[in-house]
Amino acid sequence: MSTATTRTMDPTASSTHLFLAFELGEGHWKLGFSAGFATRVLKRQVPARDGEAVLDEIARAKEHLGLPPTIPVRSCYEAGRDGFWLHRFLVTHGVENLVIDSSSIEVNRRRRRAKTDRLDLEGLVDLLLRYWAGSHKKPFSVVRVPSVEEEDRRHLHRELQSAKRDRTRVTNRMKGLLANHGLTLDLQRKGVPERLCVLEQWDGSPLPTGLRARLEREWERVCFYTKLIRTLQSERREMLRSAADPVAEQVLQLVALRGIGVNSAWLFVMEFFGWREFRNRKEVGALAGLAPTPHQSGESNRELGMSKAGNRHVRSMVVEIAWAWLRFQPQSRLSQWYQERYGSGSKRMRKIGIVALARKLLIALWRFLETGVLPEGAELKAEIRNL
Repeated sequence: MSTATTRTMDPTASSTHLFLAFELGEGHWKLGFSAGFATRVLKRQVPARDGEAVLDEIARAKEHLGLPPTIPVRSCYEAGRDGFWLHRFLVTHGVENLVIDSSSIEVNRRRRRAKTDRLDLEGLVDLLLRYWAGSHKKPFSVVRVPSVEEEDRRHLHRELQSAKRDRTRVTNRMKGLLANHGLTLDLQRKGVPERLCVLEQWDGSPLPTGLRARLEREWERVCFYTKLIRTLQSERREMLRSAADPVAEQVLQLVALRGIGVNSAWLFVMEFFGWREFRNRKEVGALAGLAPTPHQSGESNRELGMSKAGNRHVRSMVVEIAWAWLRFQPQSRLSQWYQERYGSGSKRMRKIGIVALARKLLIALWRFLETGVLPEGAELKAEIRNL
């Protein structure tokens, strides 16, 4: 007696597509073509960022492999510095393209693993064939490509974050240079250049000429970054006051909550809620990298902590906002849950608990934007200030 089985993957089936994998480099790109599992990988090389050369090679590959000119093409490349313009170019020319998360690609676990562009290209072609053949376990994760407008919205807050980091780096360097001579200087007060001129060392002698000149140049950089930060914040205020964009309305909706400021609300929406569609709370936690990582083998069963595989900007911000939530929303159900479970624990346990609270808070904010229902016990601000 024989039983019928269902196969989700048929590597012997004749291909109805041309498969293409890219290995992207700075000076040139390597292209790998295949018509199916039974064919060798046809390798070609084109100048980097030359879209017309790519289209010409696709036409030549169809002719070389004996495929009709109208056969559809399926391609893939790893997400990286080239971003998403290549994906948009390929889709515009009728190619069904996938952008792959590089960290999700299967690799050999040997201690010393051979790695060349040729091997990577052949491996990527094989993974692409397996993906479209219906492999039960997907060989890689596909990146969700944002639209041009969605991607463009990220620049303002990322530039603002970079400017703040750069200013902090310069001020810390100034403090270090002064500390090397036993001195301190309040850089938050006005008149820093004037106070540098009259600053004296431990023995009453003035600062060395080279050091003072360097500190003055460093202070010019601080002023430049301060002006840039104010300009970006002013631009953000204007966008929020107009509120013509539905995404800006989501920012204002989050800002109305106590404990949520403009910086965090803007980042949550532009990086996360404004362009992603979540089906359930598990997807929210996983995309932020706040999902658990189980490790089970035989009798051993333990947790390795959160995966950190998602958006690092959102993850770091929501952990910071979780501390603010405890302060400004003490009567909320989330804050009470944290205090009951971790409030009386050690410092280490409270830090572990704040990550759990951050995940719950992010899910609550998603539901608030989707349904308009406040997190249980949370309060709104009496008025919104300092946009």
